[in-house]
Amino acid sequence: MNSIDKIELIGMNIGELEDFASRLGQPRFRGRQLHRWIYVKDTSSFYEMSDLPRQVRQQFDDRARISIPRVLKQRVASDGTRKFLMEMNDKKRVETVLIPQSRDLNGRYTLCVSSQVGCPLRCAFCATGQGVFQRNLAAHEIVGQFLGSRRELKRRLKNPEEPLITNVVYMGMGEPLLNLTEVIHSIRILNDPRGIQLGQRHITISTCGEATGILRLAEEDLQITLAISLHAADDQLRDELVPINKKYPLAALMTAVKKYVEKTGRRVTFEYIMLDGVNISRKDAENLAKLVKPLLANINLIPYNEVDGLLYRKPEAQDVQAFCNWLKAAGLNVSVREEHGGDIEAACGQLAVKQS
Repeated sequence: MNSIDKIELIGMNIGELEDFASRLGQPRFRGRQLHRWIYVKDTSSFYEMSDLPRQVRQQFDDRARISIPRVLKQRVASDGTRKFLMEMNDKKRVETVLIPQSRDLNGRYTLCVSSQVGCPLRCAFCATGQGVFQRNLAAHEIVGQFLGSRRELKRRLKNPEEPLITNVVYMGMGEPLLNLTEVIHSIRILNDPRGIQLGQRHITISTCGEATGILRLAEEDLQITLAISLHAADDQLRDELVPINKKYPLAALMTAVKKYVEKTGRRVTFEYIMLDGVNISRKDAENLAKLVKPLLANINLIPYNEVDGLLYRKPEAQDVQAFCNWLKAAGLNVSVREEHGGDIEAACGQLAVKQS
């Protein structure tokens, strides 16, 4: 069978894998074995599945595939952050980032996954948006980033049986809410208690303000965290920085966010890239406080990670602190994100891949 015609097994839950095995004349428990090899053992080769008879492995290999993306390149930052260049079956490539939660190299990690190859939104300050948008990622390609990243960690670190990746953020390449069906499917697989077992409250989706997607997400009965990439609190500046604001101005975005909060009961986070001389004046702080204070939201300030070829600059530490203090004085819950992976261009807004 041509590899293109083979059935993709990543993305199937345990019942679907049992059905797959049954259709091939195998007992249903073979599907449970497949489930464990894929989602617990991070295995992409049927021939490594030692508890399956040789002829069963051959039969599965003839009919199906397990597409954990290939890691073409890995870079490790001084703080332990790892950036993987991953290639899909059609040779499209994305970047995926593992962020250590402590200085202990054998500790736990947060994984930043991509949801699209490139990004169509073209935010002015973001490296990803400067490239060409290619396509959405399928759910199995998103889950595959998790499996491939965990497999790389197991190869390099001690204690491989410990839960190495405990948080996933959809903050890599792409706008997740423009690929919502596949993103939600991937979350269901990550959350499966018989497989990867990642709690929904350990998953964050970040959006640039796709208001229709926010309303759709509110209906999904998920306990994930929603993060809104705001970056400006007036429409004129936000139109310049985040072009999707022309489609969903702040009034429309905030209406969607309020409906999301009312429906889910979940507190949202507003992310705010701090650009020197652009959006961190006292007036900007006043506008931001007025906009988000009614929601009792969290504010996550992100000092800009500079990108070659773009004119925006990172603010000085005292300017970051002053802006933070103004927001706190207005009664907001504010934190400043610590940069990870800046020396390997793995920090927020720095992911970009040249596609062949």
